[in-house]
Amino acid sequence: MKKTFVLDTNVLLQTPFALYSFGDNDIVIPEVVLEELDRFKKDNSELGANARHAARLIDSLRVRGNLNEGISMDNGGTLRVEMNFNDVQLPPSWQAHSNDNRILKVCKGLSEKGEHVFLVTKDIFERIKADIIGVVAQDFFAEQVPAYDEQYRGRLEVYATEGKLNEFYNKGKLLPEDVFGVNTETGKQEDIKLETNQFLIIHSCNNDKQTALGRFDGKEIVTLKFLLEHPFGVTPRNAGQKFLQEALMLDADKAPLVIVKGPAGTAKTFYSLAVGLHKIMAEQGKLYRKILVCRPNVKLDEDIGFLPGTEQEKIAPFLRPVIDNLEILVDNDENERYSSEKELKDKIDELFDRKIINTEAIAFIRGRSIVKQWVIIDEAQNLTPKQVKGIITRAGFGTKIILLGDPEQIDHPFLDIRTNGLCYAAEKMKGSHLCYQVTLTDEECERSDLAYEGAKRM
Repeated sequence: MKKTFVLDTNVLLQTPFALYSFGDNDIVIPEVVLEELDRFKKDNSELGANARHAARLIDSLRVRGNLNEGISMDNGGTLRVEMNFNDVQLPPSWQAHSNDNRILKVCKGLSEKGEHVFLVTKDIFERIKADIIGVVAQDFFAEQVPAYDEQYRGRLEVYATEGKLNEFYNKGKLLPEDVFGVNTETGKQEDIKLETNQFLIIHSCNNDKQTALGRFDGKEIVTLKFLLEHPFGVTPRNAGQKFLQEALMLDADKAPLVIVKGPAGTAKTFYSLAVGLHKIMAEQGKLYRKILVCRPNVKLDEDIGFLPGTEQEKIAPFLRPVIDNLEILVDNDENERYSSEKELKDKIDELFDRKIINTEAIAFIRGRSIVKQWVIIDEAQNLTPKQVKGIITRAGFGTKIILLGDPEQIDHPFLDIRTNGLCYAAEKMKGSHLCYQVTLTDEECERSDLAYEGAKRM
């Protein structure tokens, strides 16, 4: 049976090419959606760019025929703009002229005509309201990755015999068939598939206290190279941080992209800054010219051009978490660190004055080629898939890009745990020999006893 998909504005604002995602079915754009796209077209933001892109796609189809009657598309489907059904009755308490309700009127009217209607919207409340009036509604699934529990974590716990684990200690390598998984429900041994650059906690199946850390390089399981390093005086405190240190310490020619997911307090930003400072100051800038820190903010990225002040003054309030981490790094004496606030501030200001650390808004990265820089993208869960692609493809020779974020702390109104740029990049780059990934856990929170207890309980 042929289906009719009614597209909400937010679908086209997120993914303009959604027009081509429904096969040989009928695509309906309510007239109010065109009005909303028109309001976005002048925005100097990704939403504005997507509104213009959607307009161009619709306009390119318009020349083929009459949008009111329906236009045939190359995939066998049709596209039409629907201007009718203004008199369709909705529950009397609903505002008849709200844009969402005008779209729902179209859906209900088409359904009453006998069409097999599906409303496609990112708006959860609109999906709920559609269900109330008997209209089937669904989210748009393009650029959507699996549920968080099913997403790639960059690490895996495996098992080996005591003999094989001793062999790993002595020779520093194992074959992938030397390790296996254990089903948590049945306790039975099961085969596993390893991804290139996946980190492993290898347990002895004979001795619970015997473990080792390794990495699958695509052919063999090898030992970590940087376990004994202390970048900028920092020591890893758990397996997750040891994996993170390994990924960060590798040079950009071997590991130009590092993706780190995890909750607050797991030292994602702290460790990335520590290794970056170590690479630039201890190694005298041989590999990297400077650290570039970007922290996406939905409102800031859209309106930065209209805010008063210099670029640095505009983004300074949003980079306070970076300053908090630098306060710890520039003075590792916990007893004396806060004895002089002015001295502490001067040390941090020097890093910025000497251009060792630079900060920029995400909007200003577009169109650039970034060469020999240590690039930290903090709070990357607030990036769209399009933005994260734009950042990764900005990497020039010798640049290392570190994407950091917590997928459970998303502020962007059109993103969720399955559509944000951080998780999208993690799934798409899984298995790449140029990408290293680590997902840190609540148990690896190192902020304080209270922070760990809060993360565990809440």
